[in-house]
Amino acid sequence: MVSEAEKYKAEDSAAARFQSKNNLESYAYDLRSSLNDESFSSKFYPADKATLQFVTDITIRWLERSQEESKEEYEEVQQGLEHVTNQIMQKLYYSTINHVGGFPRPGEIPGDGGAPGRFRPSGRPRYGGF
Repeated sequence: MVSEAEKYKAEDSAAARFQSKNNLESYAYDLRSSLNDESFSSKFYPADKATLQFVTDITIRWLERSQEESKEEYEEVQQGLEHVTNQIMQKLYYSTINHVGGFPRPGEIPGDGGAPGRFRPSGRPRYGGF
């Protein structure tokens, strides 16, 4: 009975890892596809588009090399990619609304212009500095 429980626990762990990896792959490839769509990507500042392309490419290359990472590692990389993406999306949003009412203009958002990403010694993408 205990061995069955351990077997199912291992299967659940593998399924959770697989799901985390699929979520990250889906997010990264959807972002890459959106950036290749000129009607969407033309709305970004060139530097922001380059940053998004850079972090997306880093993530996809890491995924191609990292097939057996833990669930937590996949989730950490996805959170980093989402953080960078959300920063740029907020900047895009603020640049498109009417600037009445004290909304910040591009360049006034705290953390705007940080490094797009760094690598840890292990090679795993690290998104920080924003």
